[in-house]
Amino acid sequence: MKTLVFVRHGKSSWDYEVGDKDRPLKERGVEDAHLVAKEFASLNIAIDKVFTSPANRAFHTCMIVSRSLKFNLKNVEITEALYDFSGDSALQFIKQFDNAHNTIMIFGHNYAFTNLVNALGDKYIDNVPTAGLIVLQFNVDDWSFIKKGTTAHTIFPKALK
Repeated sequence: MKTLVFVRHGKSSWDYEVGDKDRPLKERGVEDAHLVAKEFASLNIAIDKVFTSPANRAFHTCMIVSRSLKFNLKNVEITEALYDFSGDSALQFIKQFDNAHNTIMIFGHNYAFTNLVNALGDKYIDNVPTAGLIVLQFNVDDWSFIKKGTTAHTIFPKALK
């Protein structure tokens, strides 16, 4: 069984004149990431590996969640493949995961994540909100074979407030 945890970055700020990759989180984005991490921790799902988009807002969200889960930061990798807005690059990346890892958490962007959780999960999600987390499970032993799985959990900040 393979488990994939999608986390969309927290709410970002447009208040600074910086490039897209450098946009920071808003205070709400930081707070929502903490809320979602706390709720996810209650599920007791052990994560083997974490990958994040290099965008500041995704990386910062990743650090908040990883630290909250007391995840070993040596097992966090930054990858350009997750700086993706369609889902094509991210899906190719996912299908190349090391099969030694059964549960992987990824941090990235919309519309890629909404497209992927709908294509790969069995529950329609209109829009993955900022700091939204979705857990998909696949009844396969090889990441390259993932197709349609089960949407096991959704954790959205709005539902936690």
